[in-house]
Amino acid sequence: MLGVTDYGALVVAVLVFLLIPGPGNLALITSTGKGGLRGGLAATCGVILGDQLLMWLALAGVAALLNTYPAAFYAVQWLGAAYLAWLGSRLLFAKPGAAPVLHIRPHHYLRQALMITLLNPKAIVFYMAFFPLFVDPARHQGIATFAFMAATIAVLTFFYGLCAVLLTHFLAERLRANPLVSRSLEKLAGLFLIGFGIRLALTR
Repeated sequence: MLGVTDYGALVVAVLVFLLIPGPGNLALITSTGKGGLRGGLAATCGVILGDQLLMWLALAGVAALLNTYPAAFYAVQWLGAAYLAWLGSRLLFAKPGAAPVLHIRPHHYLRQALMITLLNPKAIVFYMAFFPLFVDPARHQGIATFAFMAATIAVLTFFYGLCAVLLTHFLAERLRANPLVSRSLEKLAGLFLIGFGIRLALTR
C-alpha cells in the first residue's frame, strides 16, 4: 500500500509506541485534568505537531547530523531533561491555591505538549530508524510514501489522544470532589516528569 511493506504492522507498532508511558502521555493527562476536554485536545494537537516535525526532520537527515555532532545531540538532550525536571518540580512543590503549572488556555496546552515532544532528540533518531522498517524499496514512492505514513501516525495519535482525554476527563470529574486525591496525583505526576527528565539526561 503506497510503498508500505505491512500496513497492519505499522498501525500496531504506532499504537504500542503510543501506549508506552512517557512525558507525552503525562502531558495529555495533566492538560485534561487542568483544562478539561479543550485543554486535553489542545495538548493532543501539540503532541501531533511535535511528532510530525520530528518525523520530517528525521527524513531531512537531522538524525544523521545529530549522530555526526554528538555535542549538538547532548545539548538538546540536556535541554529537554532540564525542561521536564522544571515542569515536574513545579507540580511537585506547588502549594494548594497557587497558580496552576499549566494555565487554562488552549494555546498554552498545545505549546506545552509541543515543547515536551520536541525536546527529545532521541525521538528524531527513533523515527529515522522506524521508517525504514516499513518501507518497501521495490514499491517506494518517495515523498508520497512518507506522507502516507506520517498521516497514518497523525490520525492514530489523534484518536488515541481523544480516548485518553475522554477517559481522563470522566475520572477528573470525580477526582475534583476530593482535593486531597487531586493534589496527590499532581505531585505524583511531578515525580514522574522529574524521573523522565533524569532518565533522558542519563541515557546514551
